[in-house]
Amino acid sequence: MTRGRRRSSRGAVLFAVLPCLVSLLGCIRAVDGVPTARPVESLPASAEELEPLIVTDLPSGLPRLPDEELDPPAGAKRAEDVAGYADDPARERDVLEGYGYRHGWERFWGNGSAPMTGVFVDQFDTRAGAGAYAEDLARNDAEHYDGVLVEDPPHLPGSCHLLTVEDPRPDAGLTGPAALVWCSHGVFSVGVTAVGSSVDDAEQEVRTVLDEQLERLPPR
Repeated sequence: MTRGRRRSSRGAVLFAVLPCLVSLLGCIRAVDGVPTARPVESLPASAEELEPLIVTDLPSGLPRLPDEELDPPAGAKRAEDVAGYADDPARERDVLEGYGYRHGWERFWGNGSAPMTGVFVDQFDTRAGAGAYAEDLARNDAEHYDGVLVEDPPHLPGSCHLLTVEDPRPDAGLTGPAALVWCSHGVFSVGVTAVGSSVDDAEQEVRTVLDEQLERLPPR
């Protein structure tokens, strides 16, 4: 497997959709989600099979945002979609192939610029690919946002990386204090990002949502 530092940021996708949310609030409807956990007999063979395993409702009560109303749209993700977040999509596609990327799903909740929460679940051919992807994303986001990165933070699985940004730079694209966590879980990379009124609030949100998301995935 080819290792490479990724130039794009999945965490940044959350913050990229914030400006469009402000203009959409007058016309979009929150999506009422009902948890539909199902027994998992095998690994998802497509993004559509992965979708039922994604968190639907948040303990914080934030309304879910329709996938198609966001730019870029949330929902099903394939390698070409994720590669499109990078400055050089062709090179990024090669990097994703090195990780063994298969497919993923994104979902967002929010009321405007903040608070805002996003979940990113991506599936790979191997555990090693999922772990390398999560680690490289965390390091790239730490560099981009100039935040505080903690490897193996307390009270989270040992495969996790927690990034907090208390006072974001004006050019960082953040509308407030933020927390981002990236973990590997078997052949899955799981990311949760949140913008809140404080770093503590954002961190509590990502920890709570991460716990629920990991419980919905197949065992490691």
